[in-house]
Amino acid sequence: MRLVLLGPPGAGKGTQAVVLSEKLKIPHISTGDILREAVRASSDIGKKAKSYMDKGELVPDNIVTQIVVERLAKDDALKGFILDGYPRTKSQAESLSSALGLRGIKIDRALYLKTSVSTIIARLSGRRICSKCNAIYHTKNSPPKKAGVCDKCASGLYQRDDDKEGPIEKRLEVYNKTEGEVVNFYKDEGILKEFSGDMDVQELYRSLIIAFKEEALL
Repeated sequence: MRLVLLGPPGAGKGTQAVVLSEKLKIPHISTGDILREAVRASSDIGKKAKSYMDKGELVPDNIVTQIVVERLAKDDALKGFILDGYPRTKSQAESLSSALGLRGIKIDRALYLKTSVSTIIARLSGRRICSKCNAIYHTKNSPPKKAGVCDKCASGLYQRDDDKEGPIEKRLEVYNKTEGEVVNFYKDEGILKEFSGDMDVQELYRSLIIAFKEEALL
């Protein structure tokens, strides 16, 4: 199964991607992670991406798509994958569709987690990240055993600058400018399924699994 997770920052895409990955036995592919990995590896495409990132510019769609498609061509993704954080614009969705089409495959479902602003702010403002292993916690929903300390590696936790309320609102403004066109792209393709991102983790997961079973995808 080849899935795309759509939704604003704080919708819970990453959390659902992890549990779905375990359930479906397919890799969770975070665009941010593979972009950073390409830069760290100093691959040719990674160097091109870094040249834009160093200048504070957005990495062009064609470069991001190439990095994504190269990752999707690896053995562990041949039977399926879950894309998290991409595509973010209609042009990216079109590029991804074309690139996959050349390999004779396509996205099976786009799962849109529609989420309210109040829920997003509550989730993101409480998020804390391990400074070493990048494990994610939440001050209310999933706090560490010891405040400010990672359960896994005992390193300190921090709050990203863009997880503070002011920056969150700006991130949502940027997201909202392109959300509709990506959602409509997959709606026109006939593969969009909408869920409420306001549900808690377990409730949303159950809703996703029920939907898969109803469509005989499980």
